[in-house]
Amino acid sequence: MALLETHGLTAHYGDFQALFGVDIRLDQGECVAIIGANGAGKSSLLRSLSGVLRQEPGMVLLDGRPIGALPADDIVALGISMVPEGRRLFPSLSVEENLMIGAYRSSGNGAWDLDAVYGMFPMLKERRTAPGNALSGGQQQMVAIGRALMSNPRVLLCDELSLGLAPVIIRDIYAALPRIRQAGASVIIVEQDIGQALKVADRVYCMMEGKVTLEGTPEELSRDAIHKAYFGVAA
Repeated sequence: MALLETHGLTAHYGDFQALFGVDIRLDQGECVAIIGANGAGKSSLLRSLSGVLRQEPGMVLLDGRPIGALPADDIVALGISMVPEGRRLFPSLSVEENLMIGAYRSSGNGAWDLDAVYGMFPMLKERRTAPGNALSGGQQQMVAIGRALMSNPRVLLCDELSLGLAPVIIRDIYAALPRIRQAGASVIIVEQDIGQALKVADRVYCMMEGKVTLEGTPEELSRDAIHKAYFGVAA
């Protein structure tokens, strides 16, 4: 049984349909990457998995249990947490206060607490009293990741971790991924950088216009197949 999966997942924003029958799965311990161009439906998929977009119950399953209709705070309590695109920190709160917000639905039993987050991102401890909007983009991304981990999730959803960051910062952010997985979280990463996605993922789904156009392991997927699935034309 998959840890997390979708069946015929659709998503709408009013009259606009963003997803068309998407089927994906995440197994225990996996890192799955979702790639695709802007507007492919990647963020809508994560919003559906996290409860931000409410769906029919059976469209999203956790351990075989239908959770598609649950609100986001209940989804967090079940063990699914998201690092949103654009970080979305609370600018009036300090780094530490932003981190602590992530623990509000946590049982407190798990690998992640303030000490563990500070151990992974030491610069956050140095800036723990600074307001969230006083940090660099990379530091803000670290806070967003730490905030999500504070709920001790079984599934960590990461939306565009590398967006707008310098290559050296992207390297540091992704260097934390093995530690996060070793602590017990399975991971879904939405990423426009195909090369980065292929480096870290066990399996990859490519999306275009709200549909899955390609699935496989990085070793199975050729450059031409990815290009066609990503853009709709061969390289």
